[in-house]
Amino acid sequence: MAVRVVRLGQPRKRGEGLRIGTVRFPPRGVPKSRYASGNWYDVWMPDLAPSPATVKFAHAAKTDADWRAYERRYRKEMSAPERRRLLGLLAALSKHADFCVGCYCEDERRCHRTILKSILKDRGAVLA
Repeated sequence: MAVRVVRLGQPRKRGEGLRIGTVRFPPRGVPKSRYASGNWYDVWMPDLAPSPATVKFAHAAKTDADWRAYERRYRKEMSAPERRRLLGLLAALSKHADFCVGCYCEDERRCHRTILKSILKDRGAVLA
């Protein structure tokens, strides 16, 4: 059992389990009825997405220092009590079920999903 980090909209891999969209907005131009069958997500959890202001900050990040500042902002947002509870739930579930968390970004190295993976690991999640 484990949690994986994926790019939403990409083909599913064998055994990846439930897909959780940790994005602020649903995919544009995709009917709700196609979210799961189109490999976007099965469950939408926007509370684990960066705030709109933090997303804007990330899009403006040009340097590694900018990205580190973005990471600090996102981590601070994820330290709010309601988000800590969600992260704790996902970390606990990773010991009993296979599932994925994901985002739309093309470059995983410059995406909150990589930071989210690290946060989950720090909370004791089993990672694939």
